[in-house]
Amino acid sequence: MKPLFRIVIILSLMTVTFAAGKRVITHEDVWMMKRVGDPVVSPNGQQVIFSVTEPDYDPAKTVADLWITSTDGTVPSRRLTATRGGESGAVFSPDGTRIAFSAKREGDEAAQIYILPLQGGEAERLTNMAAGARNPQWRPDGKAILFESNVESNKQLAAERKSRKYNARVYDTFPIRFWNAWLDQTAVHLFVQEVVQEVSENAKVRDLLEGTKLAAMPGFSGLFVGSSEQNLQPVWAADGQSIVFAAIVNRDETMSAKVESKLFQLSVTGGEPNLLTPAGGSYSNPRFSPNGKTLYALAARSPSEKRLYSITRLVRVEGSKVVELTASWDRSVTSFTPTADGQTLYLEAEDDGFDKIFTIPAQGGAVKEFAKGYNKPNATTNGLIALYGSSVQPTQVVLLDAVRGTHKLLTNFDAARIAEIDMRPVEHFWFTAKNGKKIHNILTYPPNFDPTKKYPLLIFPHGGPNAMSKDAFSIRWNYHLLVSRGYVMLQTNYTGSTGFGEKFADDIERDVLRGPAEEILEAIDVAAGKYPFIDKSRQAAAGASYGGYLMNWFNGHTNQFRCIVNHAGAINNESQYGTNDGGLDRESRMGGPIWEAGGQWNDQSPLRYSGKFKTPTLITQGELDFRVPMSESMTTFKILQRRKVPTRLLLFPDEGHWILKGENSRKHMEEVLGWLQKYLEP
Repeated sequence: MKPLFRIVIILSLMTVTFAAGKRVITHEDVWMMKRVGDPVVSPNGQQVIFSVTEPDYDPAKTVADLWITSTDGTVPSRRLTATRGGESGAVFSPDGTRIAFSAKREGDEAAQIYILPLQGGEAERLTNMAAGARNPQWRPDGKAILFESNVESNKQLAAERKSRKYNARVYDTFPIRFWNAWLDQTAVHLFVQEVVQEVSENAKVRDLLEGTKLAAMPGFSGLFVGSSEQNLQPVWAADGQSIVFAAIVNRDETMSAKVESKLFQLSVTGGEPNLLTPAGGSYSNPRFSPNGKTLYALAARSPSEKRLYSITRLVRVEGSKVVELTASWDRSVTSFTPTADGQTLYLEAEDDGFDKIFTIPAQGGAVKEFAKGYNKPNATTNGLIALYGSSVQPTQVVLLDAVRGTHKLLTNFDAARIAEIDMRPVEHFWFTAKNGKKIHNILTYPPNFDPTKKYPLLIFPHGGPNAMSKDAFSIRWNYHLLVSRGYVMLQTNYTGSTGFGEKFADDIERDVLRGPAEEILEAIDVAAGKYPFIDKSRQAAAGASYGGYLMNWFNGHTNQFRCIVNHAGAINNESQYGTNDGGLDRESRMGGPIWEAGGQWNDQSPLRYSGKFKTPTLITQGELDFRVPMSESMTTFKILQRRKVPTRLLLFPDEGHWILKGENSRKHMEEVLGWLQKYLEP
């Protein structure tokens, strides 16, 4: 097995002249590209299903369906479903003849579990849950399905709420909202429903958590992964007699204690769930080995005074004992999958500006790099199925060839459109900053690039801050769309970025703005010296979320940018702490409680430097954003107006932290590109 796959770059894309017939990318190109979901491999490893979204600016015309293909690439991909509403959580039955998924079909008040035979026929609804059903998991014998659904955490209060004549939200504990949604008084439970030969909505369904002390705890909750929807991440034990799941038990202590997720094992015959993991860490993503004898999971140590950020490690759970398999590896595992024989585990992790796949012996040992530029690994007898994408290639399902060290595209949607567009691969470079740290950077070239000409420079630091700029095709902030009017773009993975080690990511907690900003400014000087086609006299800066926070910092500390684009950027540490959806993390980051009002609360709050704001700024924001509430953008706008700085405020009433709707996204990018062009013209 070769230790490293090399990404093959088509030679024609490396040329510096404008390729014949190529054109500049448009927002329509970006938005209308088909979007491929995570691959799910059949039990025998011969087939793979995945979702494909065919977007449209009119949401009513957007189509999302399930597709299937062979894992060896010999059978063309075909569509499995043909409905306007999308499917989620698709899984194969143990014998590989059926799939189960969650979908909202005609007549459904909420999404339900459906079962579709792969040999032909229509999908039949299995569940009829008032609150909907999601995340189906087949019992190993194929005769029942485990799923999740929300229930009222307090039935008496639920009854009172239905009968009341007023409309009000009432909370006794924090948190009260998450990202873009208010939290309600429901809790997620686990249900099992029988699957008979003929699907019947009258089949027996059982709530496995009903009556348990665990589910009755006021702080009981599923994990939140990117939305306000709770997920217990359940998996069946091999004998089908118990279930392992992840849950939080002290969410109601968000403002007073460390909130940790734990693993539990629950017998399907009833009783109280058994705690599997110790305090001092958060555990998630449980998964059994192919023979069902070993339980793996991901774990992150809880924050401490010395370390606020912790990488996620792969662990093995043995009874109440946890063994760290990647304890000596300084990268954060985001997903993993075992080989069919259970001897090797494939790991997905960010590393040095790329998504990469690594291998580790199942019993522990050295982690070895296996493939660069891939994620979501799935081991099969035909090879490793994964997702591949780059800034010039929207994500596709591929088969990695372990012998030749190459990949084969199992999907290749929009190939004709991509071939028309002038997009050069991004360039990676490193430099050693004045603080001694090695800093990774990505450079994106404009269309019709000519190295003998001079180009304005746009910097675009990532949000997070614990995230990473990488070689990827983005829908929200597409690299090539941002440079489409003739700019070079620089993305710097400043201190705080992930994929460069635990200490590198954690160091930002003691220096939330000043240090990263200085590294980015230093990167500009390095890039201008390294690449003579950069016109240092014409610079602009754009950023979103933490990147927007940086934009407000830059506005108070440098006048080198002709203009700034600030999306969802905080300006006032105190007010953002008070109104956002976070807990103690902000307090820990600033070095103490807000009432002490010292340290970074004041010293690294952009508001304190707003008397120096001079740079023309476009401010954009979703009104439903609870992570960086709209009040932050309004404050920034108000101060810039007070200082008579050219400013434009663009608000989206029906958007949250991200601009996700087609026409809103098009308008957003029109404004961003127009603002940059206005100030970067010679």
